[in-house]
Amino acid sequence: MLMRPFDPFYSFSPWREMERLRREMNRLFATVTPAQFGVAPAYPAMNVWTNEEGAIVTAELPGVQTEDIDISVEGDTLTLRGDRQPDEVGEDITYHRRERGYGRFVRTLRLPFNVEPDKVEAIFKNGVLRISLPRAEAEKPRKITVKTG
Repeated sequence: MLMRPFDPFYSFSPWREMERLRREMNRLFATVTPAQFGVAPAYPAMNVWTNEEGAIVTAELPGVQTEDIDISVEGDTLTLRGDRQPDEVGEDITYHRRERGYGRFVRTLRLPFNVEPDKVEAIFKNGVLRISLPRAEAEKPRKITVKTG
């Protein structure tokens, strides 16, 4: 251990103690994952892109059948509901590891604009659901031309 000369201002500094506490807290939380707090990640995982025309939402839904997916849009809110069935493995089985969940799920996503619900399209391919949400005409940005006097 490195010994420093006695300095009453350094050895009793509250700022030094706060810095030490910050370092210890960073070290503690750097090793903790959300699962250790008992918080599961949101399911399904979703990505959202927006532009002037609307939004695209993709959701990972491996193992889910199309008939088990329900999509609804109301104003600026998208709701995705579904049900993932458990694996059919038999009765005399002992799991070594079980990480894939099953059961009902609901994800609600609020968009930054209203959507034209009649023009929403959804495509399910290779376990990924892609939802196209066109922006309502009243919500689309308009270019205004400036006239000269």
